[in-house]
Amino acid sequence: MADISRKQPRPGPADPSGPSSLSGTSVTSGADRLILDPGLLGGDGPVGLITNFTGVRRDLRPIAGGLLEAGIELTSLFGPEHGLLGTAQAGFVEAGDHDPVTGLPLYDTYRTTPEQQDQLIEKSGVSTLLFDLQDIGVRYYTYIWTMFDLMQAAGRAGRRFVVLDRPNPLTGLVSAGPLLEPGQESFIGRVPIPLRHGLTVGELADQLNRTAVADRLGQPIDLDVITADGWSRELWYDETGWAWVPPSPNIPTLDTAICYAGTGLFEGTNLTEGRGTTRPFETLGAPFCDHRLADAVTERGLPGVLVRATSFVPTFHKFVDQTCHGVALHVIDREAFDPLRTSLVIMEVAGELYPEFGVREDGDTGIDIPGARGFALDKLWGSPALREAIAARSPLEPLLPPSTHPTAWIATPDLLRY
Repeated sequence: MADISRKQPRPGPADPSGPSSLSGTSVTSGADRLILDPGLLGGDGPVGLITNFTGVRRDLRPIAGGLLEAGIELTSLFGPEHGLLGTAQAGFVEAGDHDPVTGLPLYDTYRTTPEQQDQLIEKSGVSTLLFDLQDIGVRYYTYIWTMFDLMQAAGRAGRRFVVLDRPNPLTGLVSAGPLLEPGQESFIGRVPIPLRHGLTVGELADQLNRTAVADRLGQPIDLDVITADGWSRELWYDETGWAWVPPSPNIPTLDTAICYAGTGLFEGTNLTEGRGTTRPFETLGAPFCDHRLADAVTERGLPGVLVRATSFVPTFHKFVDQTCHGVALHVIDREAFDPLRTSLVIMEVAGELYPEFGVREDGDTGIDIPGARGFALDKLWGSPALREAIAARSPLEPLLPPSTHPTAWIATPDLLRY
């Protein structure tokens, strides 16, 4: 794989990718670097861009227009879950087959089969696929699996794949949670990686290319990564100088993303994860809960977070228009806060207090091909272990492996570019 991470043109003061008043740090995304220096792309022929509303420049203008202005032969767009504009809720996409801004044809990739993906690439006529979506560092967030699927499609079609790298919002220092076990593959986890992976999308693409992609296709694909200049592994997203763009409708803030790295597991239970409230994934509860949940969780002395009793009425999703009671999470020290441990403790306490607490029943998981069967919690956790422990009312914290540095699970340390 070509390494073009050292080609780092420095933006001048008038460049939208230059230093920002939001932070003393100046990070230039892979997309902004390519717009400033189109020669970084190399190769010839039409280019397709896998992107959505998160694919923006430092000044928040969409990168598609910037690539066209830079003279790159961009001819097609490919959209993931939530659609190009981000108006669709989880599990859905938008209608429309053209970008209303650039007029470029738009191909929907969500919930498509490998055969359909091959057809989309052939129909588009592109020779290179660019990937620019803002990931949030968690295995069950679907953008990385859109990347994985289309990497394979590019390999089958003999096309080049280029990742325009962006920071991991949760830093790049921590990997946490179990690996996905065989038999639990879905669109929220195609191959064994930790629940919190600790990589940028460019690093993850390299890891997948050397392992799962090479195993499935017989060899790695033609992959390049244009790195994000100025990012280092200890930086949280709000230390990069970039404004936060909600990467999906229910991740409105960085605090939400931090909590989601654990509380996303509640999607597989019969407690609401707070969809339909103003603080999804920071608000958890059900009609059968009460103030005792917050009191008991607080007594466990979890680091970095305050737990407040709350009542709320979801406007959609679980328990729509019903009064729920539960907990609101207030992260006060994100370095000390462990979203996975916190989530397991809340589940454990809920199991002690409420006989009604359990997991979503076996059925259409809503997280892969429509009609796919299985327990959603098994797909989220990566094995049946958490579901079985909840059913047995066993302690849950022992299920959580120790957090590590990403070098503990990746193929080789030279994957890390920052």
